[in-house]
Amino acid sequence: MTAIERDRTVAVVGAGTMGQGIAQVALMAGHPVLLFDVDAERTTAADSAVRARVERLVEKGRLDAGEAREALERLRPAHDLRDLSGAALVVEAIVEQLPVKQQLFRSLEELVATDCLLATNTSSLSVTAIAGGLRHPGRFVGMHFFNPAPLLPLVEVVSGFATDEDAATRAYDTVLGWGKTPVRCADTPGFLVNRIARPFYAEAFAVYEEQAADPATIDAVLRESGGFRMGPFELTDLIGQDVNEAVSRSVWEAFHQSPKFVPSLPQRRLVESGRLGRKTGHGWFPYAEGTERPAPHTAAPEAAPAQITVAGDFGPAAEVVVMLEETDGIEVKKVSADGAYIGLPGGGQLSLVDGNTSVEYSDVVYFDLALDYRAATRIALSASDDVSEETLKEAVGLFQALGKDVSVIGDMPGMIVGRTVAMLVDLALDAVAKGVATPEDIDTAMRLGVNYPRGPLEWGRDLTGDWSFDLLTALHARCPTGRYAPSLAHYRQGYAEQESTS
Repeated sequence: MTAIERDRTVAVVGAGTMGQGIAQVALMAGHPVLLFDVDAERTTAADSAVRARVERLVEKGRLDAGEAREALERLRPAHDLRDLSGAALVVEAIVEQLPVKQQLFRSLEELVATDCLLATNTSSLSVTAIAGGLRHPGRFVGMHFFNPAPLLPLVEVVSGFATDEDAATRAYDTVLGWGKTPVRCADTPGFLVNRIARPFYAEAFAVYEEQAADPATIDAVLRESGGFRMGPFELTDLIGQDVNEAVSRSVWEAFHQSPKFVPSLPQRRLVESGRLGRKTGHGWFPYAEGTERPAPHTAAPEAAPAQITVAGDFGPAAEVVVMLEETDGIEVKKVSADGAYIGLPGGGQLSLVDGNTSVEYSDVVYFDLALDYRAATRIALSASDDVSEETLKEAVGLFQALGKDVSVIGDMPGMIVGRTVAMLVDLALDAVAKGVATPEDIDTAMRLGVNYPRGPLEWGRDLTGDWSFDLLTALHARCPTGRYAPSLAHYRQGYAEQESTS
């Protein structure tokens, strides 16, 4: 291990929420900690806040009183940048403005020893750019904690263009020694989490913009079918629409306005109107006292068909067929035919989402992807206006017989969970191919950083074959802007899958 020794001082510059959290993490790991802010009053207030948090841990029985006393003896406010000269590590958590950060680190470089590790907690700026004006940029690294730092385990350790491998390893080992879960990544816009997570928001907003479903329904489908902890509409209301939209816009601009990262126009309108979410009392949803949250669209009860036919291999939805075979009152007859579909008594068909639209085919209803069809409590169905009423009712009744709530959305290619997961898989594969991070670190980052139920690369493997590649290819054919064009890495994987099965 090359972690910074516990008896050496860690300095934190910036006395806001993140600075306080990082200071608390280092303090509880056993380091002497200096907390500094250019505003002396903020430094004093932050020192008091960290002490209060440590004391609350004692009150809650999570920390021994003696350990707390020893920890607080190691915490000191600093009122002059020169006080940080003896630090072994300086972590910056100040305002997200490149010139301000650059000036800070130029000043620190004049003060600290040559073996002092310099780190930024930036979430949106280039680590390489921040270190650009340093004489010795090799010791500069990104250490991106997630808020609240004392509670969330993930830390992205980011190597800038000039970062020495020894410095990145030292930062990684230090974070690991603090009881956190570090992941390594190159200096790319958004790093890992903010880069790969964009489709979770963007695809939901696109479904809404196309008027295929309302925010409450989209959130419910992603939670109850996709297995995500929160839906993107309620989550961005919690984060703040201004904050989330700014990250989306930053990543989009950093990737030279790539169509894969285009920000949402409806979200921009929310920000412009001042509806920023919980903090303003209204975002996608209202939060004023006494107001009720909109309920998701849930189809009325329908009778399940007594007999269906099943053709083909349903791939990631194969468990649906097994569940139907286990359901009393439904006779399942297997038939040989091209494609994979469930034949309904009225002559219509039910198919797994594949990137096509219902209007292109005669009397076809699509059902969405689910993380786990047995555990899912809601399934989305997609149908065009041309689908017969009888076919739609039979499709609804079939999933209701499996114990699921059903949300019927508009004729949307890729639907909700399907297009979201396929895009997450694509961005993750692209990041691996470009050397941003290892597959293991990407999956870890997305599970721990944003609580995804499964890492995107693991999810992609579990989808079987080239399902996500085929879905994106179909989406790209219907929306040829480049947004859904599979990445070269995804294309190669999809081609290899096709070759192996041909």
